Amino acid sequence: MKTLLTALLLLTLQLLTAQENEVYADGVFNFTENKSQKIFTDWTRIRKEPGVNAQIIDSLQSNQQVMILQKEETVPVLQLGERKANWYKVSYQKGDVMSEGYIWGGNLCVGFRNKNGYDFLFGLSKTIDKKTKPLNEIEKQNIAGIKVMEGSILIDEVYFDTGKGEELSFASFNIESNHKLENVELTLKAMVSGEACGIATYDQYVLFRDKKLVALPQLMNVGDAGAYYHSEEYVFPNDKGGVANTFILKVEDMEVDEKEREKKKHFSKTYLWNGSSYKLK
Repeated sequence: MKTLLTALLLLTLQLLTAQENEVYADGVFNFTENKSQKIFTDWTRIRKEPGVNAQIIDSLQSNQQVMILQKEETVPVLQLGERKANWYKVSYQKGDVMSEGYIWGGNLCVGFRNKNGYDFLFGLSKTIDKKTKPLNEIEKQNIAGIKVMEGSILIDEVYFDTGKGEELSFASFNIESNHKLENVELTLKAMVSGEACGIATYDQYVLFRDKKLVALPQLMNVGDAGAYYHSEEYVFPNDKGGVANTFILKVEDMEVDEKEREKKKHFSKTYLWNGSSYKLK
């Protein structure tokens, strides 16, 4: 009897350990089967089978279109830095030849758009070690990027922080107007979110002018329902209260004190836009 109980205990411990060590894919890399996607990372390897040890049969460049055929859920999720993604079986065309193979989902765009003959790509490129203030500790930080392409030609690119893996539950990527900023053709907005209390959402605005990308200071919003929140937003010239060739950063903080009273703080920063760059007023 003791032997049986010991065996059951060991089996339970093994199952709990396996669950603790299991890696789950970030939601931003959850791609739909039978839909097209695009490559974000240059020299993305195509393998004969899913897995880093499988034979490499090809490589693809940024902006190459692929068709998602199948998510491979029978092989472990691969984690590189703070990025965690499934393997996908894809098909793609090079010249007149159609081919198939397997790709790691972290090398695909999490969003892409086309406007005025340009392709705009949004993806996660790598994880870096970054010192945090004021404790000066090392923390893992994901780096995202936006590229503008004309076919296979890279026109420009910008990179920015996007938090850790817990902030990668959801992403969006949209093209907005020029917000009435001088010489700006359009505005790109990339967002990643953890979609949970206490997990930050990052909004990155990027202006496109004269084939150049100009990244604005990043916005961060975070909160815990009924306890606190930190909110950041821009007021552009075409918004209510906007000022010509200016964008205003508005910040609001709220926290609940020991007597359950809400205490709010507000402040703002004004940035002047001269048609090609910005500076703090």
